[in-house]
Amino acid sequence: MVTNPSHHGTWQKSSYSAGNGGECIEVATGLPDVVPVRDSKDPDGPALAFTTSAWAAFVASVRNGDFSS
Repeated sequence: MVTNPSHHGTWQKSSYSAGNGGECIEVATGLPDVVPVRDSKDPDGPALAFTTSAWAAFVASVRNGDFSS
């Protein structure tokens, strides 16, 4: 977990976020070997930290539709 996420990397909102203030996440870029992810409604709250390889595998699974209902 990244305890002070506002000071880590450059944050971007997910392109999959609806933009209606609902279920949005932000991902930080520019950090070596880690990808922090946080709730966009709580930018000063904690963030989950994934290894770059774990994040790449997750994104590939999303693109492949592995989590579709």
